[in-house]
Amino acid sequence: MSTSKPTPTGAPAGLPTVTDRPLRAHAQRNRDKLIAVARAAFATADDTVPLENIARDAGVGIGTLYRHFPTREALVEAVYAAELDAIATSAPALLDQLPPDLALRAWMGRYEAFVATKRGMADTLRAGWASGKIATPTTRERITAAIGAILTKGADEGSLRADVDPEDVTTMLLGVFLSTAASDTPERTGRLLDLVIDALRPKDGQVSG
Repeated sequence: MSTSKPTPTGAPAGLPTVTDRPLRAHAQRNRDKLIAVARAAFATADDTVPLENIARDAGVGIGTLYRHFPTREALVEAVYAAELDAIATSAPALLDQLPPDLALRAWMGRYEAFVATKRGMADTLRAGWASGKIATPTTRERITAAIGAILTKGADEGSLRADVDPEDVTTMLLGVFLSTAASDTPERTGRLLDLVIDALRPKDGQVSG
């Protein structure tokens, strides 16, 4: 007859117990908080952000940070992936809330924030991609696909031109962000994005849906 003692919850030995679940949830909350704090820090940093500062601002110890992200590259990769997923999948929700031309302008604002976050991670990302420590993402393809989905909806409803290549829009946006990065003038960036949207609206004699 076995003499093994039951766990405190009465579950058979070796199986997860009820007391394990809050720990898993707590760990996930810590991970999510670390990513959120790191995202904000990377978006506003002029230089390398100390990992100790991120742990402190997230309200956890540096050991907790390293348990989730053993290296700076791991943290940067997680932040970048979370931001890319958010921007790449946000088009449907915006189209549910706004007409396609306004949805595209709102989406561009989110893309601008994504690019700002990426600036604070640029050195680590480039080094990580070059060394293979960070997987190379399909960023441009996913961004262009999101733009294409909004353009298609706009062409169907007549608020956006139907003769525009989504890849061309991606290129224009990258040009806007690159040209305004050094000057850090949000007002100018906003004006340029408004001009892009204006160019994408049908005019007399232009193709629409």
